[in-house]
Amino acid sequence: MGAKKRPFYRLVVADSRSPRDGRFIEQLGIYDPLSEPATIRIDSDKVKQWLSQGAQPSEAARSLLRREGILPAVIPTGPPKKSPAGKKAEKAAKAAEAAGPAPAEAKVEASPAEAEVEAATAESEVETKALDEAPEAEAAGKEGEEEPNGATRQPAQE
Repeated sequence: MGAKKRPFYRLVVADSRSPRDGRFIEQLGIYDPLSEPATIRIDSDKVKQWLSQGAQPSEAARSLLRREGILPAVIPTGPPKKSPAGKKAEKAAKAAEAAGPAPAEAKVEASPAEAEVEAATAESEVETKALDEAPEAEAAGKEGEEEPNGATRQPAQE
């Protein structure tokens, strides 16, 4: 609805097989974004009835219904997901409980983010040491071996 550069919208119930701007079953409300403040009039009883019957609001309709308080701000879509860091923290907590009560001067556990940073730092130190030792190990292991061109390697003189 509306005119060129003058938008005006109707909130309607339509069959999913009908065209976007085509036939609809029932008008539930209106939205006029140009008025100051924007005008939104929605029949909440009709909306709740249609939602209870299985109607699925579009993203735009869902946004308007949330703005009017008809739908909750966030719709949960199942059980909450746990982060991998959270699982590690849970395992550590269970292990600590199994070990017995902690002494009064126990160190406060690091947050999952701090634990990840410490783990990454430890990994990088191990990789750095491995890279530093790798050329020496290769030279020691390949001493006296034949090269592809038939020559033999001689130990490096220090």
